[in-house]
Amino acid sequence: MIKLDREQTISVGAVAALLVISISLAAVCLQMRSEAAQELGEREELLAHLEDRAKSVSAARAKSSVAPVSAYIDAPTQGLAGSALQAYLLQRADADHAVLISAGIQPAKREDPPDSIRLQTTLDMNLQTLQTLLYQLESGTPYVFVESLAVQLVGAKSEHAEDPLLHISLGLRALWRQKKT
Repeated sequence: MIKLDREQTISVGAVAALLVISISLAAVCLQMRSEAAQELGEREELLAHLEDRAKSVSAARAKSSVAPVSAYIDAPTQGLAGSALQAYLLQRADADHAVLISAGIQPAKREDPPDSIRLQTTLDMNLQTLQTLLYQLESGTPYVFVESLAVQLVGAKSEHAEDPLLHISLGLRALWRQKKT
């Protein structure tokens, strides 16, 4: 048998230790890579699930955020749409026993979308009628937005008047959709 001296034994032991350490490190690296690949696969699966869910939620929101046809004033021209808005306001004002003093179509502002109609009106009514009219305008269809409101008391303030007559100036904006003829 081959007899090894002390230096050779230490050298063989060191090489064997290096070999064991190298194999152990390779095994640990492979294990870590396998775990990382598995975690990456799980995260990709979770991300795909979240993307699908986000797409379905955004599609549902897009469907629900589209205004119904009744939200728009249907008219072939913007001028006719303004007249239709005036008629709608007059109908609401008559139903609430308000007196329409004047109404005029206002030019669109620079920041307005092209499908907007503006109307400036002046009415005489009491406070209860004003509340009812504002509620009907802003909660009904077509969509009408009250952008400005000015209120003045008509005549001298009376201590006995429970619901005095008010002079109201309203700035309204509505959505218009060009009617196909």
